[in-house]
Amino acid sequence: MKLPRRLTMMGGVALAAGAAMPARAQLTIDMTRPSFEPVPIAIVDFKGDSVGAQMAGVIRNDLQNSGLFRVIPQGSYIQQNVDATSPPQFPSWRQIGAAGLVVGQVVQSGGNIKVDFRLWDVVVGQQATGLSFTSQPSNWRRLAHIIADAIYKRVTGEEGYFDTRVAYVSESGPGNNRTKRIAIMDQDGANNRYITDGRTIALTPRFSPTLQEIVYMAYGENNTPPRVYLQNVDSGRRELLGNFPGMSFAPRFSPDGTKVVMSISADGNSDLYEMDVRGRQLRRLTNTPAIDTSPCFSNDGSQIVFNSDRGGAQQLYVMSSGGGGERRISFGEGRYATPVWSPRGDFIAFTKISSGGFGIGVMRPDGSGERMLASGFLVEGPTWAPNGRVIMFFRGQPSGGGRAGAVTLHQVDITGRFERQVPTPTDASDPAWSPLIPQ
Repeated sequence: MKLPRRLTMMGGVALAAGAAMPARAQLTIDMTRPSFEPVPIAIVDFKGDSVGAQMAGVIRNDLQNSGLFRVIPQGSYIQQNVDATSPPQFPSWRQIGAAGLVVGQVVQSGGNIKVDFRLWDVVVGQQATGLSFTSQPSNWRRLAHIIADAIYKRVTGEEGYFDTRVAYVSESGPGNNRTKRIAIMDQDGANNRYITDGRTIALTPRFSPTLQEIVYMAYGENNTPPRVYLQNVDSGRRELLGNFPGMSFAPRFSPDGTKVVMSISADGNSDLYEMDVRGRQLRRLTNTPAIDTSPCFSNDGSQIVFNSDRGGAQQLYVMSSGGGGERRISFGEGRYATPVWSPRGDFIAFTKISSGGFGIGVMRPDGSGERMLASGFLVEGPTWAPNGRVIMFFRGQPSGGGRAGAVTLHQVDITGRFERQVPTPTDASDPAWSPLIPQ
């Protein structure tokens, strides 16, 4: 059954009167600065329909979990029963230190719900932005994510990432007999469901950049050679993308979704190949005695980053998307793996293995500015939020006595200042972040 994920926006998404006020320092944050303080913000339960309090709760969690906002506890609010359609008592909100105030209301409208919200700039006493939506009642959680995105954009100047999904590998069972299946959830851990049934091992989910589809690798019965499937997230429709017995890493899409790039092993070598998604033609991109793997397109599709041991140790290289012009970009101590180009094009995230430990780091596409954001016993598998300002990855703990070590998903912002664990019902690894969900 198709899930009611796509919104029906009656009359489109309308900006409320007074929206798009000029940016002011008190209600803005510059994430490029070496130090900043989270923006203090108050979020009142939305009036009207009973779902209003739940929506406000989702908005609070989204903003607080970003690390860029400090949500003021409701118990400290001085003004009660705030009217969602009139200016608030600004002195009461300044007194508790709020820079911003979020109010809203939810009303029934012909079998749908109509949601209005406003973000007030408390310091200057003016409305900063506002939106109005009409949609099915079942979409209330998604509407809350969209409102949180609007607040995030108004305060940071960056696109939000809350109205997104994450695919990952759900892991359960003992260490010597793990069940691994593909799961998908909202970015905050809600609405978790499974794409595969666990009868065979499924790995390495990756999202299409243009549609809500994922590509993943699944072994056949009795661990026969893996196949790669393309599956629509909403409809569940699945098609076979191809059989690649020697594939060492799942395909990643080009930015326009028409091609995938992957590593295939043959005759002792691992080289990079490009495949047209619809025509299924394969084209070889590298041809060396080295192990070339983990390819990923740049945000504009003109280049590919990958890791290779062609220089004697596993390092990162960038080449033309058509093959050729390879140049090494990593020069630090240790080994580099799983590079992923930011959707903004300004950074490449990677896994680094050195001194017996793992880490998640970023560097610029020319190799400059390398810095680490997270480290641990087993830390790997970075994936970017669509705004290029947050990375998700997984952490693993040591195993023993036939017991598998715990594996959990985590988020970290681009500054490395704020890390949080993402809740999942089982152990979880190898996350893949979706693009923003089409409205």
